[in-house]
Amino acid sequence: MAYKSILTILTDPVEVGPVLAQATAFAAHAGAHLDVLCLGIDRTQTGYYFAGATALMHEETLMHAQAEAAQIEQAARTLLGKSDLSWGLEAMVTQSASLVGLVARRARYADLVILPKPYGDGLPADAPVVVEAAMFEGNAPVLVLAASDMDLAPKKIVVAWNESAEAMASIRRALPILTAADMVSICIVAPDRHSDESADPGAELSKLLSRHGARVEVNILPQTLSRVSQVIARHVQDFDADLLVMGAYGHSRFREAILGGATRNMLEHAEVPVFMAH
Repeated sequence: MAYKSILTILTDPVEVGPVLAQATAFAAHAGAHLDVLCLGIDRTQTGYYFAGATALMHEETLMHAQAEAAQIEQAARTLLGKSDLSWGLEAMVTQSASLVGLVARRARYADLVILPKPYGDGLPADAPVVVEAAMFEGNAPVLVLAASDMDLAPKKIVVAWNESAEAMASIRRALPILTAADMVSICIVAPDRHSDESADPGAELSKLLSRHGARVEVNILPQTLSRVSQVIARHVQDFDADLLVMGAYGHSRFREAILGGATRNMLEHAEVPVFMAH
């Protein structure tokens, strides 16, 4: 399946330029339509302010959210107007409590959602919520950008494989990228802990990808570091990969699901874009 409908969601004016530069380039390369959702987030939490302050806080936070949405929209329109891409843009204000539902509804109708890295100094607290809502509630694959520009046609890709449904979901959604790469490394960390393919771990996945035309190698790694994510990250660096494909793992909390520790740790320290699905 080709990526013909791509969505990106902007919630921070600082991210407009870097994110749109990569999203528009990827969409143009894929021959896709790009939808851009510009959000100003009203973070008012009704009932958490002292008596008499609620109305004032509502007004101030709403005005700030409206101004931020307008700022993001203006910057995005300016950049999109310079491209020959097929694109659509919508700006709106939403409250934090409504953010998950809004993002999920938009992501549900996209082949791929491109989002900035959700963790780091100075990033808004809502950034992880957007990523989680797109994947868990919207059931869309998400390409999380790294600090440096991504390769539009990744030549070397690492696939983190542990035989889970989440990992397989990501691999199936990433097939257009995987089959176009020069080499795909199936990375299996300590396979004896989770694999039924004890004789030849990764063999069946290698066959599947090869039959689609992907060029594949299997790399079995011992867990020499305290976290599996650290072992994978080191392999990404050693392999000089342009992209990491992995399953998105979560567990129920106050929202439908939030990113599990391994997924969050990988996103926090990723130096290349990460393609994830659930």
